[in-house]
Amino acid sequence: MGYIRVHKKGEKIMTKRFGFTLAEVLITLGIIGVVAAMTMPTLMNSTQGAQYKAAYKKGLSALSQAITLNVALDDYNFATATTGTADGSVYAALKNRMNVVKTTAGSTGYEITNTGTTGVGTFTNATTNYTLFFNDGIVFSFPQAAADCTNDATVGTVNLTNCKGFIDVNGEKNPNRVVKCDSGSTDNDCKVKNPTDVYPVIFYDQTVLPATPAARNVLYGDGK
Repeated sequence: MGYIRVHKKGEKIMTKRFGFTLAEVLITLGIIGVVAAMTMPTLMNSTQGAQYKAAYKKGLSALSQAITLNVALDDYNFATATTGTADGSVYAALKNRMNVVKTTAGSTGYEITNTGTTGVGTFTNATTNYTLFFNDGIVFSFPQAAADCTNDATVGTVNLTNCKGFIDVNGEKNPNRVVKCDSGSTDNDCKVKNPTDVYPVIFYDQTVLPATPAARNVLYGDGK
C-alpha cells in the first residue's frame, strides 16, 4: 500500500511495505457478503413497497380527477350514475375520462388474494365487476351493480354496498394480494410495513377514498 524509506548512516536503504494478506481480504469479502444477504431482501421489499404506494396514490388521484372532469363535461357524478355501460353510468364516466386500453366484464383473468381482509366488499375474484385497464398498468375494478353512489341523504338513499372496488397498481402481475394490517386492525392501530399491490376503495359523490384501515394507513400513515 504505502512505502517508507529508512536511512541510517552506514546501512543500506530498507523499504517496508504495508498491505493486506489474501486471508484478510477473503474474510472481509465474506463478511460483506453475509451482511448484503441479510439486508438485500428488506431493502428490496422497502423499495417495492414505496413503488406500490406511489402508484396507489396516483391511481386514487386519477380516478378523482376523472369524476371531477366528468361533472364539468357531462354534468353527473357517482351520486346520480347508473348501472351498465351507457352514458350516465359509472363505467362511462371513468372510461370516457381516463386512458383506458382494455375493459372486461366479469372475471379479470387473475385471482385476487383477499384472505384475512375485512370491509372490502365481495369483489374477491371480480366475477361480477367491470374492470378497466389503464395505459400506465394500473387496474380499477368495481361492481357492475354500482349506481347512485352518494353519502348525502339529501341527494338520494345512502347505500354504498355496491360502491366499493379495488385498485391494483400493477395489473395482472403478482402478487395480486389485498393490502392488510401487519399489526392492529382499526384506523387507530393498523400498521402496514410492506404495502402490497391491491387496495380496496369506496367511491361516492365526487370522491374516491380508501375503504379499509390498511388502505388508509398506506395512504395517510407512516407505516411504523
